[in-house]
Amino acid sequence: MAVANKFNVFAIIQGGRLQYEAIVFAATFRHKHPNFKGRLIFGEPQYTDNWDHDPTIDRDDVRHILESFGAEIIPFENRIFGSNYPYGNKIIGLTALPKDEPFVFFDTDTIFTGRLNEVDFDFNRPSASMRRTNTWPQIDLYGPGYTDTWKSLYDMFGLDFYSSLDMTQPDEYWQRYMYFNAGWFFYKCPHAFADLFLHYATEIMREPPVETCTQEFDPWLDQVALPLVISKLGGGRPTASQLKLDGDVACHYRTIPLLYARESDAVIEAMEQAVAPNKIKKVMKRSEAFRKLVYQKKGAVIRDMFDRDNLPRKERAIRQQIKKRNLWLR
Repeated sequence: MAVANKFNVFAIIQGGRLQYEAIVFAATFRHKHPNFKGRLIFGEPQYTDNWDHDPTIDRDDVRHILESFGAEIIPFENRIFGSNYPYGNKIIGLTALPKDEPFVFFDTDTIFTGRLNEVDFDFNRPSASMRRTNTWPQIDLYGPGYTDTWKSLYDMFGLDFYSSLDMTQPDEYWQRYMYFNAGWFFYKCPHAFADLFLHYATEIMREPPVETCTQEFDPWLDQVALPLVISKLGGGRPTASQLKLDGDVACHYRTIPLLYARESDAVIEAMEQAVAPNKIKKVMKRSEAFRKLVYQKKGAVIRDMFDRDNLPRKERAIRQQIKKRNLWLR
């Protein structure tokens, strides 16, 4: 296994919600990695014609806090995607990283509860998060099915579809097909990864296969293209060690209400400790979600609403229960 001793950790930052999530990200990361050998980098999209608002960090005190945790904020211009598909920042932002240096990308709404040296990364073999549900494709009653839909995308780019299948899963069951959450992924070179990611994503949008004509690509485009990129680069599903990024080492919580509803006590404790210092609290209180759910303790109300061992099967049901209590805050 080709394991790098030094690699970069990368996430996207913007004004608004993501800048507050970035503070939690950086604080929990640095707490677990005080002597990290690589760089902690946040990519910041700049204001271009593709944006209907300025996406940059809107307060200097946010920058100062992130820099106090050793984070670097690197600007990049996203002239392909913008307000119409902000998820594209994770594709374009990779080009702001140093070429030929291994990286691990994380979504900004991530909390670290362990150390990355617990994970055996093979940067020659990319992989991504398996903390996903069957969000894409949505199969119509009369087809096409999962096989025809996914195979059409692999065929579009001359990739081997059959090697991507999990043959332990039954035919036409969604987990048989390689589908990731784009909440984390890694590879040995961000530029090589970004080039393929951008090519596949834009070609799928420009001329999608006939078999996908009934499918929605917003917001799923990055997660549709991701398994194709990983297949092309010789990767696949994560190893048992790499799956620690789906909970034991890192937690992709998505929103603060969902964090309180379904994550472990260890994750809640890590987040609340990270935002407790006065200099951080002063900034974080500008976020309604953090102000009400964390500092005013209303997150505890959400937590008491759910049994973590018996959560509703559908996330929609969790959201609806939280909304009924007027606590769905982002």
